[in-house]
Amino acid sequence: MNGERLTVPANDPFAGLPLLIAVPEAAKLLGISRAAAYRFASAGDLPIKRLGRRVYVVTARLREFVETEPKAA
Repeated sequence: MNGERLTVPANDPFAGLPLLIAVPEAAKLLGISRAAAYRFASAGDLPIKRLGRRVYVVTARLREFVETEPKAA
């Protein structure tokens, strides 16, 4: 690494989040219901990581998911 620091915009909803967040917290960030978030996670639409029986959303991949433009059909 070259010692450069990344600047994070003040209004960044991902600033200060841990690497993994609970599905209900991801739902709040996305503005969807908890149930919808679990449905998207089960369908593979949300980037999840399972630790034991718990399901977490990978914060960095969630950011990429939100920032990626949908592909044209």
